[in-house]
Amino acid sequence: MDWKLEGSTQKTESRVLQEHEITLDDPGEDGVSESFQLLQIDVGCEHWEQETLPTGSAAWCSKNVQRKQRHWEKIVAAKKSKRKQEKERRKANRVENSGIYPQHSKRFLRSLIKERLLEAKHSGPRLCIDLSMTNHMSKKELSRLAGQIRRLYGSNKKADRPFWIYLTGFTTDSPLYEECLRMNDGFSSYLLDRTEEDCFSLFPLETLVYLTPDSDHALENVDLNKVYILGGLVDESIQKKVTFQKAQEHSVKTARLPIQEYMVKCQNGKNYHSEILTINQVFDILSTYFETQNWPEALKKGVSSRKGYVLQNSVE
Repeated sequence: MDWKLEGSTQKTESRVLQEHEITLDDPGEDGVSESFQLLQIDVGCEHWEQETLPTGSAAWCSKNVQRKQRHWEKIVAAKKSKRKQEKERRKANRVENSGIYPQHSKRFLRSLIKERLLEAKHSGPRLCIDLSMTNHMSKKELSRLAGQIRRLYGSNKKADRPFWIYLTGFTTDSPLYEECLRMNDGFSSYLLDRTEEDCFSLFPLETLVYLTPDSDHALENVDLNKVYILGGLVDESIQKKVTFQKAQEHSVKTARLPIQEYMVKCQNGKNYHSEILTINQVFDILSTYFETQNWPEALKKGVSSRKGYVLQNSVE
């Protein structure tokens, strides 16, 4: 008896569901079917915003959704391009540094660089960056100088025969020090000497050679018994003979790079010729010459054609 009642109940519920389905399909019953279809479209569009749109479903979504999809595709493409460029950059760096035992680990290479730098401290050539003239430099000029110090140190680490570097007239409460910390990762752990002492009191005057483009004497070689000084000065107003006059005040020898002896002026649209280089460019020339003992090769390393000079043999 109970099973008959249950069967009757199921049939009743089935008829109610069928009548309910017929009512939804009936377009005349207050537009319920039309509203139900619109609801399906809205829900579908919200779902497609979170997933990649199939090709055939673009017509179902609003222009806003399509715009978001195009924006996302651009972001993905840009990330792929950036990863590819980074991969090519790392590959180029590996080729460039192929002479520094690329088969070894980074830890070994860091240890090797540290060993070379500490060896240079005891027996290598010495280079002093005179930072006593930064008091009147602008924030922009200090930032440029901090960047030059970073590039100089990076070049020195890569050198087979590095220099030992001194930063003199350099105080920890100066704006330049703060700028170096801000711009140069790991600056506080650079393997070099920092001192507030002036370069003219730190070394015997007879051992000093101040490198300045205003000198009358061309540098002939790099002497291990000398200390070479570069003026840490970025001056957009281009004040002339600042470093030269400072060297003369302390009766220190001066020298210039032998640009005039190995290079000639070349014609350019602005008729511009300058022997003024950044401290990292001067260092690249000194470092290359110390390793190769070849001035033309060294000058080619640091003097770009934008300075208005080219090697003599390139003209011939």
